[in-house]
Amino acid sequence: MKIESEDMAPKFGTSGLRGLVVELTPELIRTYTRAFLAVCPHDGTVHVGRDLRASSPALADAVISAITEAGHAAVDHGVLPTPALALAAAAAGQAAIIVTGSHIPADRNGLKFYTPKGEIGKADETAILEACGRAFKEAATSGTRRQTADALKAYAARYLEAFGPDALTGLRIGVYEHSSAARDVLAEVLEGLGARVVRLARSDSFIPVDTEAVDPETRARFARWCGDHGLDALVSTDGDADRPMLTDADGQMVPGDVLGPLTARYLKAEVICTPVSSNTLVDAMGDFTEVRRTRVGSPFVIAAMEERAGTRVAGYEANGGFLLGFTAQGPRGPIAPLMTRDCLLPIIAPLAAARAAGLDVAGLVSALPRRFTAADRIAGIASERAAAFVQRLSAGAEARDGFFGMHPPESGVDLTDGLRTSFADGTVIHLRPSGNAPEFRCYAEADTPERAQTLVRDTLKAVAQELA
Repeated sequence: MKIESEDMAPKFGTSGLRGLVVELTPELIRTYTRAFLAVCPHDGTVHVGRDLRASSPALADAVISAITEAGHAAVDHGVLPTPALALAAAAAGQAAIIVTGSHIPADRNGLKFYTPKGEIGKADETAILEACGRAFKEAATSGTRRQTADALKAYAARYLEAFGPDALTGLRIGVYEHSSAARDVLAEVLEGLGARVVRLARSDSFIPVDTEAVDPETRARFARWCGDHGLDALVSTDGDADRPMLTDADGQMVPGDVLGPLTARYLKAEVICTPVSSNTLVDAMGDFTEVRRTRVGSPFVIAAMEERAGTRVAGYEANGGFLLGFTAQGPRGPIAPLMTRDCLLPIIAPLAAARAAGLDVAGLVSALPRRFTAADRIAGIASERAAAFVQRLSAGAEARDGFFGMHPPESGVDLTDGLRTSFADGTVIHLRPSGNAPEFRCYAEADTPERAQTLVRDTLKAVAQELA
C-alpha cells in the first residue's frame, strides 16, 4: 500500500547508509567510506562486495577508490551474499563494506559496514557520523586493489562440510532465483546436500523482495510452482541474501520468526536474542533457558548476544536473518560462529530437521506452539508523520482506545521499539515506523494465521486513513 511519496535522502542507521541512487554521489560515498576507515578497525584491508542492482557496480568502484585513496588495500569480491562477505572478512581479521539496498526498491541503494568482529554497532555508527565532518588527509602512496572469488567457495563449504552430502537427500526443492545475490550458491549448496533443485524465475533486472511482506499475487505463484513442479519446499532470499524465505510443499511461507526458533533448536542453542516484534512461540517452546527481547535491528540483537558471550547464544529477526554466537555442531562437522544475519543456515537447518524426523516442512511447523504472526507495511509514508502518529498513541490509553476501539481491552503495552499492544483475547498489534526507509510497518500475532493477517490488513487500513 502506498499513500504518499517521499524522497529518500541518504540516511545512516542500523542498516548502514541508504538513500536514492541519484543522491548517493561519489563524494558522499567517499565521505562515509573514509569516515569508516578513520574510526573503525580494519587491519589495512577492506573487503568489498555488492548486490545485483544496476547501480551497485559504480557505487562499489567509488568505495574501492576511497579505500585505495586512503592508502589501504581493497579486495573486490564482486557479487556475493552479505553473509559470505562478512564471513570472509572475519576469517581474515579485516573489515568489509557491501553495496546493497537489501529489499528496498531498485532506485535506492546503500552501504553496509563490517569491522573484523562483524556488523558495526551503535557506537561505531555514532563515531562514523562524527567523522564525516572531518577533512581527510591524502595518503603518501595509493593502496592496492585485487579481485577474488574465494569467499563464495568458503561460504558454501561452511554448510557442505557441516551437514554432509545426505542431509537433504530425497527432497525436491525449488529456488526462486529472481535477483538474489545468493541464487547460484544457494542452488549449489542444496544440490551438494543431496536435494534435487528446480531453478525458477531468474531475473536480469533487480526485483526488491521483502521476505516479511510478500504480496498475495507472489504467494499464489509460490503455490502454483510447488504444485506444478512437485516441490517439497521452495526457498529464496532478499536481494543481498541476509534474509531467508522457505515455504512448505503447498507454497505456504514459514515466517522468519518461526525459522529462527526451529534453527536454534536444531543447533541446540540455549540463549535466544530476538527483537520484540518476533513471535512469542519461542517463549512457549521450552527448548531455551533464556529469551532476551531487543529493539528491531541486527545491531541490537548483536549487542544482546555479546552480553551473553560464552554461552550457546543465537539470535534472529522477524525477517528470518539468523546469527550464530557459538560453535554449533552439524550432522557432519562444526559450524563456526557468524555474528551477522545469514540466510542459508535458517533454510538448511529446518529442512534437515524435518527430514531427520521423517516429517515434511508443514509437519515440523505444526508441532510448534499455536501462535501465528503476520506483517506488512505502508510504503512511501513520511517518516516524521509515522513517528508522530506512533508517539501520539504511545502517550496514553485514551489515545489508543480511540484507535483500537473495536478491539478487546488492552492487557499490556511494550514501548521497546514502536508501540506493541497486547489485548485481552491474546492478540498483539505492533506499530513501528521503519528506521531506514520511508515505510510504516505493522506486525500482528494471534492464534490463527488468518486472524493475524486480518489484524494487519485492518490496522494498516486504519493507519492509512489516519495519515491520509
